[in-house]
Amino acid sequence: MPYHLYIANKNYSSWSLRPWLLLRQLGIPFVEHFRPLNGNSYRQPQWREFSPTGHVPCLHVLPPSPSLEDGPSGRGDGEAADDDDDDDGDAIVVWESLAIAEYLADAHPTLRVWPACPRARAWARSACAEMCTSFQAVRNQMGMNVGLRIALDKELFALPPDEGEEEEKERLTDLGRDLARLDALWREGLGRFGGPFLAGAEFTAVDAWFAPVVLRIQTYGAAMERLGEEAKGYVRRMLALEGVQEWVEAAHREKERMELYERDCTVGKGRRLVEDLRVKGV
Repeated sequence: MPYHLYIANKNYSSWSLRPWLLLRQLGIPFVEHFRPLNGNSYRQPQWREFSPTGHVPCLHVLPPSPSLEDGPSGRGDGEAADDDDDDDGDAIVVWESLAIAEYLADAHPTLRVWPACPRARAWARSACAEMCTSFQAVRNQMGMNVGLRIALDKELFALPPDEGEEEEKERLTDLGRDLARLDALWREGLGRFGGPFLAGAEFTAVDAWFAPVVLRIQTYGAAMERLGEEAKGYVRRMLALEGVQEWVEAAHREKERMELYERDCTVGKGRRLVEDLRVKGV
């Protein structure tokens, strides 16, 4: 199998989910290499063994292996290689999620990595780029933690009205503005291209890019109420995808707990832990 995808904890790693789900939903076989987060830090220098940036995800595309029937090869005895063997010769190494998507689009032109319609394809690429560079408040205040359910107070989404404004008029916080933009973007894609996915009838890379946001919305249930009916329907459809359900179930089985990531989600004004759906941690 030529594709080897290096990822981190499914409970925490939003960036790992994107290419994993894209490969999974498009039916492209791959070998998953799990590399857990170590220590109480965002930095993982040990990942430089397989990634030039020390980040996940990272895709290794291995050259075809000689048949075992041909006898001994460069590995010595003709036995099957361990799938964790990092000595992959002339492997193509692709790091950064968006680069992985573009590589897959070139390698599999008959698959719908991107929409076939040029307008939808341009919109999908733009939306992915916006996801990569924007929505900082969602990232900071709705940290990825698939197994938790966390209640958020209304004050995190909206500020009190200014003096003299009508009482019901709402001024949005940074998080409120991010969710309003998210709702508008999803509504635009669904409306322009007909759904049920963001760029049309088929699941494409743009849906994989927003999958971590869908899981964040599931974790922080109050965020769902900031969305319109079209966006709520999209969240429900994404959560029903086989690949998303497989990822969530695996995340719930993980026993590793990273204090830094746990604290980011549960500590702070206006948030309260409601439920932990994960197996008992180590």
